[in-house]
Amino acid sequence: MTTKTAAANAGNLIITGVVLMLLGDLLFALNDAMGKWLVASFAVGQVLVIRSVGAFIVLGPMILRQGPMALFRVEQKGLQFIRVFMATVDVALFYAAVAYLPLADVMTFYMAGPIYIAALSHFFLGEKIGWRRWLAVLIGFAGVVIALRPSTAMLSLPSLFGLAGSLAFALSLVMSRYLRSTSDTTLVTWQTIAALVTGIVLSVGHWQPATLVDWSGMLLLGVVASCAHLLVTRSLKLAPASLLAPLQYTLLLWAIVLGYLFFNDIPDAQIIVGAAIIVVAGLFIFHRKNLKETVPTEAVPPDGH
Repeated sequence: MTTKTAAANAGNLIITGVVLMLLGDLLFALNDAMGKWLVASFAVGQVLVIRSVGAFIVLGPMILRQGPMALFRVEQKGLQFIRVFMATVDVALFYAAVAYLPLADVMTFYMAGPIYIAALSHFFLGEKIGWRRWLAVLIGFAGVVIALRPSTAMLSLPSLFGLAGSLAFALSLVMSRYLRSTSDTTLVTWQTIAALVTGIVLSVGHWQPATLVDWSGMLLLGVVASCAHLLVTRSLKLAPASLLAPLQYTLLLWAIVLGYLFFNDIPDAQIIVGAAIIVVAGLFIFHRKNLKETVPTEAVPPDGH
């Protein structure tokens, strides 16, 4: 295979990764809006249980095709556990936050995910970043503080849930990239099982009767969420995490649109300012990453951007 052919194939894989990430983000936004609607009437634990059952509608055939025993033949079990734990914390805290806060507010906290990923990728994935991107990381954190509203409100549990959930989300994505040799089915199945177990524990004493529409909504939530996870997991195997991370900002746009359409939520000025700072910082990180990989090596400054 010639160098040009190899480069073209690599470029096609990266483009595919980008498309899959965009589709996954769209499904995640739909999942988030559906989750907000459901946790307004049902406990987070109950939603997690039925959501997990619904996810196996998608995962079941995939597990049978690869063989159930393949779920237990995984690399680096310690890191697998950490990833599953972080993914479960992410989902639980997101639903806990969105039950009390507008969808756009919670998604603003989650938009800091690419900022965290850039920093974490430096240490865990060997995707080195220089002082300019570190400065952008700090500016992004400043945007998070503004969005949190520098007052006693920033210590409210829903806000802290959103902030902690976004960090768990970023860590789970970094672990997904690190464990990319593990099959998508295995990665998503274990985090679904963990969410099911967590939901069972949290739903004790909080289970409520539901209509057929409610049950269907919770099952559909699982189908949408599992498809989104599969798309994002696959995208992270095809393209660098720091390249895909800025695409997460499309979630904020979808959150504003869906929040207005379904819940009549309109983000206030402080959320918009904080979100804008986070997005600009994240896009700068993306720009420097892209520039470093496309310009000739001899033209790259010694600090590596």
